[in-house]
Amino acid sequence: SDKIEDELEMTTVCHRPEGLEQLEAQTNFTKRELQVLYRGFKNECPSGVVNEETFKQIYAQFFPHGDASMYAHYLFNAFDAAQNGSVKFEDFVMALSILLRGTVHEKLRWTFNLYDINKDGYINKEEMMDIVKAIYDMMGKYTYPVLKEDAPRQHVEVFFQKMDKNKDGVVTLDEFIESCQEDDNIMRSLQLFENVM
Repeated sequence: SDKIEDELEMTTVCHRPEGLEQLEAQTNFTKRELQVLYRGFKNECPSGVVNEETFKQIYAQFFPHGDASMYAHYLFNAFDAAQNGSVKFEDFVMALSILLRGTVHEKLRWTFNLYDINKDGYINKEEMMDIVKAIYDMMGKYTYPVLKEDAPRQHVEVFFQKMDKNKDGVVTLDEFIESCQEDDNIMRSLQLFENVM
């Protein structure tokens, strides 16, 4: 048991955030806020690192009526800046800073990254479909009792038509940002994730 605790200590030491001053400079949070966030983070994740499984468990608590695992999977990938299968406090705070206090432009860029599942710099219709379906699953049957099975598909068709300005079958970051800023409906639908954070 001592050996395991020693190892835990070791991993904990590896993942101390790189100094709150630096994070304060890189985010829109005050030092005080960062301390509070860090305490909460350490509480949920004593090792200082969240893996995808833990992330899904945390998320499941917020959406008891739906299945949040798929959305949590995509969200985790968007938080996992280094794409190494773990989210450190720094990753978490950087994302939170953008989502809660970023400019519209920064929020849209972050959302684009969430939708760009394979990270190739474009959103195709399948990727958009996957995310929208994950959001519907997460919200659960109670939220949308009257929805038909094909609702996500129709939703995506409309979105995609509007966003794919040059009709080449993919949406670029510029097309995404432009479409969102000129269409209140799209903006509102995308803001969904602010309530899911």
